[in-house]
Amino acid sequence: MVGPYRDLIITTKFMAKPVLTLKAMRSWEADSWAQGILEEDVIARVGQRIGERIMESSAPGDAILLLAGKGHNGDDVRAACSWISDRKITLINLRQPASQITCLDKALSDLPDLIVEGLFGIGLNRSLEGSWEDVVNRINACPVRTVAIDIPSGLDPDDGKPQGATIRADQTWTVGAVKKGMLASGASEYVGRLEIFGDVGLAELDDHQSDLYFGIPSDFCTPPFSRPVESHKGNHGCTMLFAGSCGYHGAAVLAARGATKARPGLVALATHEPAYLAIASQLQNVMVHPVKKLLLIPPKATSVVIGPGLASSELPLELRSQVVEVWETFPAPVVIDASALDWLPSAGGPQDALRVITPHPGEAARLLGCKAHDVQSDRVKALRSLSDKFGNCHIVLKGHQTLIGTSTGPVYVNPSGNPSLAQGGSGDILAGFIGGLLAQETWATDPLMALRYGVWVHGNAADICETQHDSWEFDQLLDCM
Repeated sequence: MVGPYRDLIITTKFMAKPVLTLKAMRSWEADSWAQGILEEDVIARVGQRIGERIMESSAPGDAILLLAGKGHNGDDVRAACSWISDRKITLINLRQPASQITCLDKALSDLPDLIVEGLFGIGLNRSLEGSWEDVVNRINACPVRTVAIDIPSGLDPDDGKPQGATIRADQTWTVGAVKKGMLASGASEYVGRLEIFGDVGLAELDDHQSDLYFGIPSDFCTPPFSRPVESHKGNHGCTMLFAGSCGYHGAAVLAARGATKARPGLVALATHEPAYLAIASQLQNVMVHPVKKLLLIPPKATSVVIGPGLASSELPLELRSQVVEVWETFPAPVVIDASALDWLPSAGGPQDALRVITPHPGEAARLLGCKAHDVQSDRVKALRSLSDKFGNCHIVLKGHQTLIGTSTGPVYVNPSGNPSLAQGGSGDILAGFIGGLLAQETWATDPLMALRYGVWVHGNAADICETQHDSWEFDQLLDCM
């Protein structure tokens, strides 16, 4: 976790930026100009953000190749130059590509440390062909990290499809707000890792609403709650996990360790008896109980997590029916993950009780009776369908840019995480961590905030691991949470 909990009061609400269509983005800009905000001031601010971000992501002496088009996207890149120091800067203003190919080839052949492209912005309304196609193909062929400013040149901002030749960026630093097409199925191969420059001097975004919101990483860096000085373990809830079976004990251990990272007052784990010794011997501050055929939830439990490692064919059928009973009757938050997802009834629990499911795309497809491709082609629709099917429960739809939401209201896109999380066990840690947060009353009062924070911390820990280790295991991931 990023720092210890501080003595507790609510310190912030996690903000997010609405994801905008091209029309909404243009309307926001028009509102800003109508209020007296000057385009040149916004360009200067964007240039500053680009320059600062280049400095953060490069080292003294690095060679930076800046590619600027003739429009405002190019203006943003040109404005960055004055904010870059101790780097070797090459700026190419690409206006007549046919006559500038030789210059571009020379710059690319020198293999700069970073390419920043601002050739075309969201206003591009034609396919990039001819000489421009040659430019794009040369940039894409260069084995150098490439950053696109605002949107990869050639990508449609609304549907996320390439308009002819399109830049394949490793990162995109988008301006003001994320554009809808950047989150579309297939767009990630052009967008790469998406970051947002939210504060660029435009007007307050009050009148542009969306049902999809992109998280702002800086909002998560400090937890919204800290603990009173006069705390004891009874103040912070008890997480009860039902996890692990013969051959799948590791999932239970990871889930329990994830729960302890959220620091509830107590963590208890019930596991199928054949796996008890393998699990209990690996956990120090978790109360581990063997289960034969009867799952008992202690009265002190304030959240329940069910599912990690419950995959053995030896599990008694009676336990499955008890899981359904917990889902339908337990008055506190219940988180269902992994194998237990297949045991759920198509209804929610008590009307005033929180229910959360955490499927990956394959599990989501199985629950909806479709293919994983169908889930991935419209992840927001899949999330809402799952929530509706299971009683308007909260959904954490895992994967690239994990989604958090319900059948109605806003859906939030998580900005953290990387492909190294795509391995067995990472989801078990996340389920436990979420359950540990929701065991605590201060977190459970705002479940969307708790879920968004939990998903961000998990992804951010993976991002930290990527910077610190050539390869890493879950011990390192847990250490960074």
